[in-house]
Amino acid sequence: MLTIEEISKLADEYAEKHPKEIIALALESTQNLTISFSGAEDVVLIDLAVKLKKDIQVFTLDTGRLHPETYAFIDKVREHYGLTIDVMSPDAAKLEAYVKAKGLYDFYKSDHHECCGIRKVEPLKRRLANLDGWITGQRKDQSPDTRTDVAVIEQDSSFSTPDKPLLKFNPLANWSSSQVWEYIRMFDVPYNSLHDRGYSSIGCEPCTKAINPGQHEREGRWWWEEQTAKECGLHQGNIIAKG
Repeated sequence: MLTIEEISKLADEYAEKHPKEIIALALESTQNLTISFSGAEDVVLIDLAVKLKKDIQVFTLDTGRLHPETYAFIDKVREHYGLTIDVMSPDAAKLEAYVKAKGLYDFYKSDHHECCGIRKVEPLKRRLANLDGWITGQRKDQSPDTRTDVAVIEQDSSFSTPDKPLLKFNPLANWSSSQVWEYIRMFDVPYNSLHDRGYSSIGCEPCTKAINPGQHEREGRWWWEEQTAKECGLHQGNIIAKG
């Protein structure tokens, strides 16, 4: 396993390299690796990865509150690439207890973190438990408050344990949204049909809305909360690093 110093050195060395080279590094550096899939960026990663390794592991989180278009998108990607996509669901008992105690829309009154913790973070933790690394579609320009320092390779500060460090690869960290969409159009990559209706960053249906021209892409997520809170816990290390 790479040391913190080696990870930092590789992050600097690969910072300006093409995402495909960073994915190749991820495959070389780990024995057990997966791609996190939910949005447009992630399908770009899948498209690049399958050119290097046909049977790359891919997973997605089914929170139970996704748009119908998102469920259709998951199957479209599965069929397009001939992949097995590991769909992770929330723990039923924990979810039932939460909804019974606080209802289906508690996040509008308090904040989204408890709901996301049950529906997203806990299933993610289960999926990452036995892995050496994971690949995400994070980009620096996705959030001016929490993602500007995202490195192309890092040790995951949220899901590593003392006896099992976890590598996190962010091959698109230095790409812009326009670069992502240029790739999607150039290579005819599948995307969520909600993007054609003004949705930029797509999460759960109650917590996502279309944005207006000129708005930042994350403004359609958890719009009732402060900008600095717009992480669900999957990348909590971004907030810790800012603290």
